[in-house]
Amino acid sequence: MTRYERIPEPSEAGSYPDDEIDLIEVFAVLWAGKWIIILSTFLFAAGGVAYALYKPDIYQANALLAPAEGGNGSRLSGQLGSLASLAGVSIGEDSSSNTVIAKEVLQSRAFLADFIRRHKLEAPLMATEAWNMRQKEWVYDREIYNPETGEWNTDEDGESLQPTNWDLVKKFRESHLNVSEKKDNGMVTVSVKNLSPLAARQWTEWLVKDINEYMRAQDVEEAEASISFLESKLDETNIAGMQQVFYQLIESETRTVMLANAQREYVFKTVDPAVVPQEKSEPKRALTAITAAMLGGMLSVCIVLVRAFVRTPLPPQKTHEPQQVR
Repeated sequence: MTRYERIPEPSEAGSYPDDEIDLIEVFAVLWAGKWIIILSTFLFAAGGVAYALYKPDIYQANALLAPAEGGNGSRLSGQLGSLASLAGVSIGEDSSSNTVIAKEVLQSRAFLADFIRRHKLEAPLMATEAWNMRQKEWVYDREIYNPETGEWNTDEDGESLQPTNWDLVKKFRESHLNVSEKKDNGMVTVSVKNLSPLAARQWTEWLVKDINEYMRAQDVEEAEASISFLESKLDETNIAGMQQVFYQLIESETRTVMLANAQREYVFKTVDPAVVPQEKSEPKRALTAITAAMLGGMLSVCIVLVRAFVRTPLPPQKTHEPQQVR
């Protein structure tokens, strides 16, 4: 009588060789593809150096500012609070609030658009190719702007290349302006990057001066409007006590106007003024070249390992036929 016995499959009999990576084999694969790794690393490094040399030097000017004290004049409190709030008078307001508002206004779209237009920075901002260090003048892209006539050219469709306020503010925010604040002491740093070290310092000084003037004008306008309102209410009342209150409020707002006009640095006091930078802040050419070389080396190693994995044939799978036992 013939019987057949089933021979156990390899998976049932036990697991064979492990799947651990053989470091010697990996090293051998990398050594075999050493020229690919060397060539790729060299090409990436050369590309990084070329890119770093192509990028123009950028200079950064910084101005360190401190919140100015007494920016809103004297304060009233107590029984005058409710009446003052009706008249729009600031009662008991923390002077730091003006600094917070000024910092946000400094980065606002309306303020920056007016700043760029007032100082005629449209062409230096949007139509320059480089800065001539020897002659200390801008090198303009004449396909966009004609410096002789001061006119903007047109594109292929006949539309003017003159930038809008949106374009100007976007470019200024992204490529030039940076405002930071130290949380521990409230100091504010205004930084401007530019191809021209002279322009970097000049634009920083203009920003500090203009934000002080803007906040001063706002407070003076509000104080004068409050005075006008209080004087109209004063004429409407015959109560001596109320008249006294209105006189004190008018006196407070008048003092605010006087102090605002007397202070040169109204919101921000310059601690360390901007100077013409002597050293570039960007680009970091050595770092760019090193990063490119490392990227090329890692990419080439991955390529060599993937090639070796794809080309390695899979071991043939053995089929186990049942053996006949007589």
